[in-house]
Amino acid sequence: MNGPWTIHFDVSPELRLFLPVDRRQGVTDVAVDGSSTLGHVVESLGVPLTEAGPLLVGGRPAPVSHVPADGESVHVLPRPRPQAVPGAPLRFLLDVHLGTLARRLRLLGVDVAYESEDIGDPALARLSAGERRVLLSRDRGLLRRRELWAGAYVYSDRPDDQLRDVLQRFAPALAPWTRCTACNGALGAADKDDAQVREQLRHGTRQTYDVFARCTACGRVYWRGAHHRHLAQIVEAAVAEFGDGTAA
Repeated sequence: MNGPWTIHFDVSPELRLFLPVDRRQGVTDVAVDGSSTLGHVVESLGVPLTEAGPLLVGGRPAPVSHVPADGESVHVLPRPRPQAVPGAPLRFLLDVHLGTLARRLRLLGVDVAYESEDIGDPALARLSAGERRVLLSRDRGLLRRRELWAGAYVYSDRPDDQLRDVLQRFAPALAPWTRCTACNGALGAADKDDAQVREQLRHGTRQTYDVFARCTACGRVYWRGAHHRHLAQIVEAAVAEFGDGTAA
């Protein structure tokens, strides 16, 4: 005979921010109907499955398709780190609210698609699936969309912390200074006397700098101007902690 039944539910401390306040102290009793899957129960309590790692029932691993029975104890663990994303090269898609994070990941050579305008949750989910990109967002509802290929919640609202979290969680290969921070295209060496480069430079810039790069996709020109020191600090810190390579 099916429910209503009660299960004893708990999540690891890292995931408790997703729960209602009155369920964040530890084990809590949850009513289940005897037909809903464990995955549905976890999401109904606020935890996106993108953030849920191993699901334990009575201390043993259980699939998201498991239907909890009366009296069972359920514990939700976080995703292991670094998190493997099988089935495609590791690439990301960021929603409209994560522009700074998108630019910093591109600065490090990570393949990042970014929508600077709000195209809506359904379109973002379809883009994630169509291009097999991991969708990064602080929108929990977006991460629960079934169309997603893969997704991850961005836990902080501070760009420095966001970058460290993504690099720690997914361990992408870093190749600093190889991508356009504006469009994600590949950078190539550029001659400052080239007409397409020269038209983007002020006279003082041409006189002061000799090393330039140009995006092979959008044509934007880069050089080590006054802003370079700050960007170099971001690159050097990320490479020192998360990857091999040389920060220029």
